[in-house]
Amino acid sequence: MDAGPWTALGGLGWFLLLWVVMMAAMMFPSVAPTVALYARMTKARTPLAPSAFTAGYLLTWTGAGAVAWGVGAALSHLASDALAWDGGGRALAGTALVVAGLYELTPLKNACLTRCRSPLGFLLGSWREGSIGGLRMGVGLGAWCLGCCWALMLALFALGVMSIVWMAFVAVIIAVEKIATLRRSLITYGTAALLVALGIVVLIDPGAVPGLTIPGMHDMMMM
Repeated sequence: MDAGPWTALGGLGWFLLLWVVMMAAMMFPSVAPTVALYARMTKARTPLAPSAFTAGYLLTWTGAGAVAWGVGAALSHLASDALAWDGGGRALAGTALVVAGLYELTPLKNACLTRCRSPLGFLLGSWREGSIGGLRMGVGLGAWCLGCCWALMLALFALGVMSIVWMAFVAVIIAVEKIATLRRSLITYGTAALLVALGIVVLIDPGAVPGLTIPGMHDMMMM
């Protein structure tokens, strides 16, 4: 299914199904400590609360996926030729990666990452009782996570949203940012530099990026 940068997203239902499965797989390593801590804190009183908490988290990302699909569908309808790889698609992919790298250095990214890296702090600061409360807390955690990771998701679209290689690449970055014990500044600047460099290479010589599927190249090779 990997057609490279700006892979066609298909129908809304199909895309959201794949999107939710992908988010669960990519985000689980980084969100698991928070879910586990919440489960221990609520197990005796509200056994279903952890499931509601997880559902709320995925609900936020489902909404983000629907927005992404809507933007992609609108752009495909309004400017499909202009955004083809040989048109503006390549420049857009490289620019998206550079933007993702620069976002790593913003105060908003730092604020969202701070909340995501402190499971206990988040839970105590947003505590709600019961399963409905757990659902609301999960939605809230998902919102902080979205603020932290939306630019990395944009980078994934720019590299190939259906590529297992790039999914793993982004998932590793997310996990390292949220759970690594290294200094945050080292991780932040390292991630920013990596994404900006990747964007520049895509702009200059996309064929030099390992694992990147160039749109149209596979069909040409088959012919």
